[in-house]
Amino acid sequence: MTELPQPARGLVYPRPMRILHWIRAILILALIAAGWHMTGLAEDDATAGFFYVNHKQFGILVWLLALVQLGLRWRERTVLPEPPAALRGWERFLSHAIHRLMIALVLLTPLLGYAMSSSFTQSDGVPFFFLPHVPEILPKNDAAFAVFQALHKYAAYLLLACVALHVAGTLKHRLQDRNGPTDVLPRMWPSRS
Repeated sequence: MTELPQPARGLVYPRPMRILHWIRAILILALIAAGWHMTGLAEDDATAGFFYVNHKQFGILVWLLALVQLGLRWRERTVLPEPPAALRGWERFLSHAIHRLMIALVLLTPLLGYAMSSSFTQSDGVPFFFLPHVPEILPKNDAAFAVFQALHKYAAYLLLACVALHVAGTLKHRLQDRNGPTDVLPRMWPSRS
């Protein structure tokens, strides 16, 4: 039996993955900022409805984009760049752990937000752009809502901490090792061909 040759590992991530990475990064940071802002608004504030509706639908969009990203990652798994060999063991471990945790939180946080909205007795539902409502499958229960609300909030803060570590690690390697063996920013930069 003859084995088929494996494609060579790339030096950069495939263009669709790079584009999705930056779109999701912008959306996630905007959602966290909007969530922080809107929870401080009074209930009778005229802008509250705008923030809540858009927070919900863009949260669903981020969740769907994360699924697409995972599908692309699986499809392209044989050509994705390897972690830099020059990374120290603890750097490789931390990078891997932060990436895995971010993936999990990008999937979990919107689901907790959906569960929060779905279980709230006074919820207006969860819209998604041209769909008036995403089906709510959880029973209305304000005690469950309070649990989901806390979990959603802490998951968002943990995600923000992971993003900060991810950016800090990228900047550290960019500034200390520009174009060197651990400078990973060019792998994900959108303009690179």
